[in-house]
Amino acid sequence: MVNISKKLIAIPKIRVAVMGAGAVGGYLGAILSRAGNDVTLVARGNHLEAIRARGLTIVSPESEFTVTLAATDQPNSIGEVDLVLFTVKTYHNQEAIPRLQPLLSKETAVLTLQNGVESWQDLEAVLGKGRVIPGAMYIEAKVESPGVIAQRGNVYRIVLGETSGELSNRVDNIARILQHAGMPTEVSADIQQVLWSKWLFITTLAGVTAASRAELAELLAIPESRNLLVQVMREIEALGRKNGIDLGHDVVDRTLSYMNTEARDLKASMHTDLERGKPLELEALNGAAIRFGKKLSVPTPANQVIYSLLKIHDLQYRADLGINKSTPDT
Repeated sequence: MVNISKKLIAIPKIRVAVMGAGAVGGYLGAILSRAGNDVTLVARGNHLEAIRARGLTIVSPESEFTVTLAATDQPNSIGEVDLVLFTVKTYHNQEAIPRLQPLLSKETAVLTLQNGVESWQDLEAVLGKGRVIPGAMYIEAKVESPGVIAQRGNVYRIVLGETSGELSNRVDNIARILQHAGMPTEVSADIQQVLWSKWLFITTLAGVTAASRAELAELLAIPESRNLLVQVMREIEALGRKNGIDLGHDVVDRTLSYMNTEARDLKASMHTDLERGKPLELEALNGAAIRFGKKLSVPTPANQVIYSLLKIHDLQYRADLGINKSTPDT
Protein backbone atom coordinates (compact mmCIF):
# COMPACT_ATOMS: atom_id res chain seq x y z
CA MET A 1 0.00 0.00 0.00
CA VAL A 2 1.10 3.56 -0.75
CA ASN A 3 0.13 6.45 1.49
CA ILE A 4 -0.79 8.99 -1.19
CA SER A 5 -1.47 11.61 1.50
CA LYS A 6 2.28 11.99 2.03
CA LYS A 7 4.54 14.00 -0.24
CA LEU A 8 5.99 11.57 -2.77
CA ILE A 9 9.01 12.42 -4.90
CA ALA A 10 8.87 9.54 -7.36
CA ILE A 11 5.63 8.56 -9.09
CA PRO A 12 4.52 5.39 -7.30
CA LYS A 13 2.67 2.35 -8.61
CA ILE A 14 -0.54 2.13 -6.61
CA ARG A 15 -3.48 -0.20 -6.02
CA VAL A 16 -6.62 1.13 -7.71
CA ALA A 17 -10.21 -0.07 -7.68
CA VAL A 18 -12.54 1.30 -10.34
CA MET A 19 -16.16 1.20 -9.18
CA GLY A 20 -18.08 1.40 -12.42
CA ALA A 21 -15.98 0.15 -15.35
CA GLY A 22 -18.11 1.60 -18.11
CA ALA A 23 -16.74 4.06 -20.64
CA VAL A 24 -15.12 6.53 -18.23
CA GLY A 25 -14.04 4.10 -15.52
CA GLY A 26 -12.89 1.48 -17.99
CA TYR A 27 -10.84 3.99 -19.94
CA LEU A 28 -9.09 5.26 -16.82
CA GLY A 29 -8.56 1.77 -15.45
CA ALA A 30 -6.99 0.67 -18.72
CA ILE A 31 -4.49 3.52 -18.98
CA LEU A 32 -3.57 3.23 -15.29
CA SER A 33 -2.99 -0.51 -15.73
CA ARG A 34 -0.91 0.09 -18.84
CA ALA A 35 1.25 2.45 -16.77
CA GLY A 36 2.03 -0.36 -14.32
CA ASN A 37 -0.52 0.22 -11.56
CA ASP A 38 -2.39 -2.67 -9.90
CA VAL A 39 -5.94 -2.05 -11.12
CA THR A 40 -9.14 -3.99 -10.46
CA LEU A 41 -12.32 -3.12 -12.32
CA VAL A 42 -15.76 -3.56 -10.80
CA ALA A 43 -18.04 -4.39 -13.71
CA ARG A 44 -20.93 -6.70 -14.49
CA GLY A 45 -22.75 -8.65 -17.17
CA ASN A 46 -21.36 -9.27 -20.62
CA HIS A 47 -18.82 -6.48 -20.21
CA LEU A 48 -17.31 -8.21 -17.18
CA GLU A 49 -17.25 -11.59 -18.93
CA ALA A 50 -15.51 -10.09 -21.98
CA ILE A 51 -12.86 -8.34 -19.86
CA ARG A 52 -12.12 -11.56 -18.01
CA ALA A 53 -11.90 -13.55 -21.24
CA ARG A 54 -10.09 -11.17 -23.59
CA GLY A 55 -8.92 -8.17 -21.56
CA LEU A 56 -10.09 -4.59 -22.01
CA THR A 57 -9.49 -2.89 -25.35
CA ILE A 58 -9.29 0.88 -25.78
CA VAL A 59 -9.77 2.32 -29.26
CA SER A 60 -8.90 5.99 -29.75
CA PRO A 61 -8.05 8.21 -32.73
CA GLU A 62 -4.33 7.83 -31.92
CA SER A 63 -4.03 4.18 -30.96
CA GLU A 64 -5.58 0.88 -29.98
CA PHE A 65 -4.38 -1.27 -27.11
CA THR A 66 -5.56 -4.12 -24.90
CA VAL A 67 -4.73 -4.65 -21.23
CA THR A 68 -5.18 -7.74 -19.11
CA LEU A 69 -6.33 -6.79 -15.64
CA ALA A 70 -8.43 -8.07 -12.77
CA ALA A 71 -12.19 -7.60 -12.96
CA THR A 72 -14.97 -8.60 -10.60
CA ASP A 73 -18.57 -7.89 -9.67
CA GLN A 74 -17.77 -8.31 -5.98
CA PRO A 75 -15.90 -5.30 -4.49
CA ASN A 76 -15.47 -7.14 -1.19
CA SER A 77 -13.13 -9.60 -2.94
CA ILE A 78 -10.56 -6.92 -3.80
CA GLY A 79 -9.23 -5.84 -0.42
CA GLU A 80 -7.99 -2.40 0.58
CA VAL A 81 -6.62 -0.10 -2.13
CA ASP A 82 -4.81 3.22 -2.31
CA LEU A 83 -7.31 4.91 -4.62
CA VAL A 84 -10.93 4.29 -5.59
CA LEU A 85 -12.21 5.80 -8.81
CA PHE A 86 -15.97 6.19 -8.43
CA THR A 87 -17.45 6.32 -11.93
CA VAL A 88 -20.85 4.65 -11.74
CA LYS A 89 -23.85 6.36 -13.29
CA THR A 90 -25.36 8.67 -10.69
CA TYR A 91 -28.63 6.71 -10.53
CA HIS A 92 -26.62 3.78 -9.09
CA ASN A 93 -25.18 5.82 -6.17
CA GLN A 94 -27.57 4.51 -3.55
CA GLU A 95 -26.62 0.93 -4.35
CA ALA A 96 -22.92 1.43 -5.09
CA ILE A 97 -21.67 3.73 -2.32
CA PRO A 98 -22.10 1.26 0.58
CA ARG A 99 -20.18 -1.36 -1.43
CA LEU A 100 -17.03 0.77 -1.22
CA GLN A 101 -16.40 0.07 2.48
CA PRO A 102 -14.26 -3.12 2.04
CA LEU A 103 -11.93 -1.19 -0.29
CA LEU A 104 -11.05 1.47 2.24
CA SER A 105 -8.06 1.70 4.52
CA LYS A 106 -7.49 4.71 6.75
CA GLU A 107 -5.62 6.48 3.93
CA THR A 108 -7.65 5.41 0.88
CA ALA A 109 -8.85 8.33 -1.25
CA VAL A 110 -12.07 8.18 -3.27
CA LEU A 111 -12.04 10.26 -6.46
CA THR A 112 -15.51 10.77 -7.93
CA LEU A 113 -15.67 11.76 -11.60
CA GLN A 114 -19.41 11.65 -12.11
CA ASN A 115 -21.70 14.10 -13.83
CA GLY A 116 -23.45 16.71 -11.73
CA VAL A 117 -22.49 18.67 -8.62
CA GLU A 118 -24.04 16.59 -5.82
CA SER A 119 -22.44 13.12 -5.88
CA TRP A 120 -19.42 13.99 -3.76
CA GLN A 121 -21.82 14.95 -0.99
CA ASP A 122 -23.63 11.60 -1.33
CA LEU A 123 -20.29 9.84 -0.91
CA GLU A 124 -19.20 12.03 1.98
CA ALA A 125 -22.45 11.41 3.84
CA VAL A 126 -21.68 7.68 3.93
CA LEU A 127 -17.87 7.56 3.95
CA GLY A 128 -17.16 10.59 6.13
CA LYS A 129 -15.48 13.93 5.60
CA GLY A 130 -11.94 14.14 4.29
CA ARG A 131 -11.96 10.98 2.19
CA VAL A 132 -13.74 12.11 -0.98
CA ILE A 133 -12.12 14.16 -3.75
CA PRO A 134 -14.45 15.61 -6.41
CA GLY A 135 -13.26 15.85 -9.98
CA ALA A 136 -14.52 16.77 -13.42
CA MET A 137 -13.74 14.50 -16.36
CA TYR A 138 -13.94 15.78 -19.90
CA ILE A 139 -14.05 12.97 -22.45
CA GLU A 140 -16.25 11.45 -25.11
CA ALA A 141 -16.18 7.71 -24.72
CA LYS A 142 -18.59 4.81 -24.91
CA VAL A 143 -18.63 1.04 -24.49
CA GLU A 144 -18.57 0.05 -28.16
CA SER A 145 -19.13 -3.61 -27.37
CA PRO A 146 -18.45 -5.82 -24.32
CA GLY A 147 -14.78 -5.41 -23.43
CA VAL A 148 -14.20 -2.58 -25.95
CA ILE A 149 -14.26 1.14 -25.15
CA ALA A 150 -14.06 3.76 -27.89
CA GLN A 151 -12.74 7.26 -27.14
CA ARG A 152 -13.48 9.98 -29.69
CA GLY A 153 -12.18 13.49 -30.28
CA ASN A 154 -9.29 15.46 -28.83
CA VAL A 155 -11.01 16.54 -25.60
CA TYR A 156 -9.87 14.41 -22.67
CA ARG A 157 -8.71 15.76 -19.33
CA ILE A 158 -9.44 15.73 -15.60
CA VAL A 159 -9.62 18.58 -13.10
CA LEU A 160 -9.71 17.58 -9.43
CA GLY A 161 -9.41 19.31 -6.08
CA GLU A 162 -10.07 19.20 -2.37
CA THR A 163 -13.45 20.59 -1.30
CA SER A 164 -11.55 22.74 1.23
CA GLY A 165 -9.49 24.35 -1.54
CA GLU A 166 -6.28 23.00 -0.03
CA LEU A 167 -3.57 22.06 -2.56
CA SER A 168 -2.84 18.85 -0.69
CA ASN A 169 -0.19 16.20 -1.22
CA ARG A 170 -2.78 13.62 -2.15
CA VAL A 171 -4.40 15.61 -4.95
CA ASP A 172 -0.94 16.45 -6.27
CA ASN A 173 0.10 12.77 -6.12
CA ILE A 174 -3.11 11.57 -7.81
CA ALA A 175 -2.75 14.19 -10.53
CA ARG A 176 0.84 13.11 -11.19
CA ILE A 177 -0.16 9.44 -11.34
CA LEU A 178 -2.95 10.17 -13.82
CA GLN A 179 -0.71 12.45 -15.86
CA HIS A 180 1.99 9.77 -15.99
CA ALA A 181 -0.64 7.31 -17.27
CA GLY A 182 -1.47 9.64 -20.16
CA MET A 183 -4.45 11.59 -18.83
CA PRO A 184 -3.93 15.39 -18.80
CA THR A 185 -4.81 16.38 -15.23
CA GLU A 186 -5.04 19.67 -13.37
CA VAL A 187 -5.50 20.49 -9.69
CA SER A 188 -7.93 23.29 -8.80
CA ALA A 189 -8.15 25.35 -5.61
CA ASP A 190 -11.85 26.00 -6.42
CA ILE A 191 -13.29 22.64 -7.41
CA GLN A 192 -16.87 23.85 -6.83
CA GLN A 193 -16.45 26.41 -9.60
CA VAL A 194 -15.03 23.68 -11.85
CA LEU A 195 -17.89 21.27 -11.11
CA TRP A 196 -20.55 23.93 -11.68
CA SER A 197 -18.94 25.11 -14.91
CA LYS A 198 -18.91 21.57 -16.25
CA TRP A 199 -22.44 20.99 -14.99
CA LEU A 200 -23.65 24.08 -16.85
CA PHE A 201 -22.05 22.76 -20.03
CA ILE A 202 -23.04 19.08 -19.80
CA THR A 203 -26.60 19.74 -18.59
CA THR A 204 -27.13 22.01 -21.58
CA LEU A 205 -25.41 19.72 -24.09
CA ALA A 206 -27.01 16.51 -22.82
CA GLY A 207 -30.45 17.90 -22.15
CA VAL A 208 -31.01 19.84 -25.37
CA THR A 209 -29.43 17.32 -27.75
CA ALA A 210 -31.26 14.38 -26.15
CA ALA A 211 -34.64 16.15 -26.05
CA SER A 212 -34.30 17.28 -29.69
CA ARG A 213 -32.58 14.07 -30.93
CA ALA A 214 -30.17 16.37 -32.76
CA GLU A 215 -26.41 16.90 -32.82
CA LEU A 216 -24.92 19.99 -31.22
CA ALA A 217 -23.58 21.37 -34.50
CA GLU A 218 -27.08 21.17 -35.99
CA LEU A 219 -28.60 23.01 -33.03
CA LEU A 220 -25.99 25.77 -33.11
CA ALA A 221 -26.87 26.49 -36.74
CA ILE A 222 -30.55 27.25 -35.99
CA PRO A 223 -31.29 30.50 -34.10
CA GLU A 224 -34.25 29.09 -32.16
CA SER A 225 -32.29 26.04 -31.02
CA ARG A 226 -29.23 28.13 -30.23
CA ASN A 227 -31.44 30.36 -28.07
CA LEU A 228 -32.63 27.31 -26.12
CA LEU A 229 -29.02 26.33 -25.41
CA VAL A 230 -28.39 29.84 -24.11
CA GLN A 231 -31.55 29.84 -21.99
CA VAL A 232 -30.61 26.59 -20.24
CA MET A 233 -27.16 27.99 -19.50
CA ARG A 234 -28.57 31.29 -18.22
CA GLU A 235 -30.78 29.41 -15.77
CA ILE A 236 -27.84 27.43 -14.38
CA GLU A 237 -25.69 30.57 -14.25
CA ALA A 238 -28.42 32.18 -12.12
CA LEU A 239 -28.53 29.11 -9.85
CA GLY A 240 -24.80 29.30 -9.33
CA ARG A 241 -24.91 32.99 -8.52
CA LYS A 242 -27.72 32.46 -5.99
CA ASN A 243 -25.78 29.53 -4.49
CA GLY A 244 -22.59 31.56 -4.06
CA ILE A 245 -20.71 29.96 -6.97
CA ASP A 246 -18.81 32.50 -9.07
CA LEU A 247 -18.92 31.19 -12.63
CA GLY A 248 -17.72 34.48 -14.08
CA HIS A 249 -19.78 37.12 -15.85
CA ASP A 250 -18.96 35.64 -19.27
CA VAL A 251 -19.53 31.93 -18.50
CA VAL A 252 -22.35 31.60 -21.04
CA ASP A 253 -20.37 33.34 -23.78
CA ARG A 254 -17.30 31.21 -23.01
CA THR A 255 -19.31 27.99 -23.01
CA LEU A 256 -21.07 28.89 -26.24
CA SER A 257 -17.71 29.66 -27.84
CA TYR A 258 -16.42 26.27 -26.65
CA MET A 259 -19.48 24.59 -28.13
CA ASN A 260 -18.84 26.32 -31.45
CA THR A 261 -15.22 25.21 -31.60
CA GLU A 262 -13.82 22.24 -29.64
CA ALA A 263 -17.15 20.69 -28.65
CA ARG A 264 -19.11 20.95 -31.91
CA ASP A 265 -18.89 17.21 -32.56
CA LEU A 266 -19.10 16.11 -28.91
CA LYS A 267 -21.92 13.75 -27.99
CA ALA A 268 -23.12 13.56 -24.39
CA SER A 269 -23.42 10.16 -22.76
CA MET A 270 -27.07 10.86 -21.88
CA HIS A 271 -27.86 11.34 -25.57
CA THR A 272 -26.10 8.05 -26.35
CA ASP A 273 -27.97 6.31 -23.51
CA LEU A 274 -31.28 7.59 -24.87
CA GLU A 275 -30.51 6.14 -28.30
CA ARG A 276 -29.51 2.81 -26.75
CA GLY A 277 -32.61 2.54 -24.57
CA LYS A 278 -30.69 2.88 -21.30
CA PRO A 279 -31.67 4.83 -18.14
CA LEU A 280 -30.73 8.51 -18.16
CA GLU A 281 -28.74 10.64 -15.69
CA LEU A 282 -31.60 13.10 -15.89
CA GLU A 283 -31.90 13.66 -12.14
CA ALA A 284 -28.22 14.69 -11.85
CA LEU A 285 -28.51 17.15 -14.74
CA ASN A 286 -31.74 18.96 -15.66
CA GLY A 287 -33.55 17.44 -12.68
CA ALA A 288 -30.95 18.88 -10.32
CA ALA A 289 -31.37 22.30 -11.93
CA ILE A 290 -35.09 22.16 -11.16
CA ARG A 291 -34.47 21.07 -7.56
CA PHE A 292 -31.93 23.85 -7.02
CA GLY A 293 -34.37 26.29 -8.61
CA LYS A 294 -37.14 25.37 -6.19
CA LYS A 295 -34.78 25.57 -3.23
CA LEU A 296 -33.28 28.91 -4.27
CA SER A 297 -36.44 30.45 -5.77
CA VAL A 298 -34.87 30.71 -9.22
CA PRO A 299 -37.14 29.98 -12.24
CA THR A 300 -35.92 27.15 -14.49
CA PRO A 301 -38.58 26.84 -17.24
CA ALA A 302 -36.22 25.63 -20.00
CA ASN A 303 -34.80 22.89 -17.80
CA GLN A 304 -38.36 21.95 -16.75
CA VAL A 305 -39.43 21.46 -20.38
CA ILE A 306 -36.37 19.32 -21.18
CA TYR A 307 -36.87 17.27 -18.02
CA SER A 308 -40.54 16.70 -18.81
CA LEU A 309 -39.78 15.54 -22.35
CA LEU A 310 -37.11 13.06 -21.25
CA LYS A 311 -38.61 11.75 -18.01
CA ILE A 312 -41.03 9.40 -19.75
CA HIS A 313 -38.14 7.70 -21.56
CA ASP A 314 -36.08 7.41 -18.39
CA LEU A 315 -38.96 5.80 -16.51
CA GLN A 316 -39.67 3.39 -19.35
CA TYR A 317 -36.03 2.32 -19.70
CA ARG A 318 -35.76 1.77 -15.93
CA ALA A 319 -38.94 -0.32 -15.98
CA ASP A 320 -37.66 -2.38 -18.90
CA LEU A 321 -34.44 -3.16 -17.00
CA GLY A 322 -36.07 -3.57 -13.60
CA ILE A 323 -34.19 -0.58 -12.13
CA ASN A 324 -36.02 1.24 -9.36
CA LYS A 325 -35.85 5.00 -9.17
CA SER A 326 -33.11 5.97 -6.72
CA THR A 327 -34.09 9.64 -6.77
CA PRO A 328 -37.62 11.00 -6.23
CA ASP A 329 -39.34 12.73 -9.12
CA THR A 330 -38.36 16.38 -9.41
